[in-house]
Amino acid sequence: MTFQAYRIFEENGVSAGRFVDLSLDDLDPGEVVIRSHYSSVNYKDALAATGTGKVIRRFPCVGGIDVSGVVESSSDARFKAGDEVLVTGYNLGVSHDGGFSETVRVPADWVVPLPAGLSLFDAMALGTAGYTAALAIHRMEQNGLSPEQGRVIVTGATGGVASLSIVMLSQLGYQVAALTGKASEHDYLSSLGASEIISRHELVMGMRPMEKALWAGAVDSVGGETLAWLTRTMAQNGVIASFGNAGGVELHTTVLPFILRGVTLIGVDSAATPMPLRQRVWQRLATDLYPKQLAQVAHTVPFKRLAEVFDPLLQGKGVGRTVIQFSNALK
Repeated sequence: MTFQAYRIFEENGVSAGRFVDLSLDDLDPGEVVIRSHYSSVNYKDALAATGTGKVIRRFPCVGGIDVSGVVESSSDARFKAGDEVLVTGYNLGVSHDGGFSETVRVPADWVVPLPAGLSLFDAMALGTAGYTAALAIHRMEQNGLSPEQGRVIVTGATGGVASLSIVMLSQLGYQVAALTGKASEHDYLSSLGASEIISRHELVMGMRPMEKALWAGAVDSVGGETLAWLTRTMAQNGVIASFGNAGGVELHTTVLPFILRGVTLIGVDSAATPMPLRQRVWQRLATDLYPKQLAQVAHTVPFKRLAEVFDPLLQGKGVGRTVIQFSNALK
């Protein structure tokens, strides 16, 4: 029996993806076979599928770092046929065949039981983006952030992680400022819960080692110059969660914000989170961090149109979350 998958190949030094027919024997080994219902498209997926970024570690490889579905078979006692599950991160879609496939096979240690209160669609409307946002907030709170301490800024605000961060933070009672270069999306960001919209094009970042203290917390998807500016403008004991590099990988700052204001800079790695913390964060996504406006942030694209999504995302035209729906979800 064959099924469709979006596999990424390297040919003559150039990598690109295409739809292929595979059988279970073509997939990487694992104890759990999942019948896919939904996946999602992250910036990382677009980089991998188009060859724009060096994401894939071996070729060929089925793309997709997220998937939700129903267990078809399992040789691990923790899972049985019919269980609703999700997988995000680890090596999925990077060095192990990923979620852009009607059937997925993965190690049991990567599988998270679908938390009560979430649907399989919800799990992928959240996906790695929602999980990263929740992990960032969870770890910021562990480092002392609370709503009464002051404003929290979210950079790259229309992206998937950032959009969901705004919703989650505002629901928790935080005053959220959204930093964006997209003037056309101000109303969208306000509808998500941002109380203040800052235009990236009008922002003067300054050059002093420390600037006026503005933020109790920051969720940063940009990196580079923007992250450096954040370190200079944090309030006393401010907390920054860094998870992206859309604005560059280098960080030019000084130690002064850290030793004079006690600023904490947290690196958020959503791929390799230990399973106990991963399950705790997913439980929060099903409860206090569940974004009530999730349907507004997410839109659905059928699997056969997957390839149409990548270029707009890389060109900065994407807004919110793209959920990929497999035919299995319609049965």
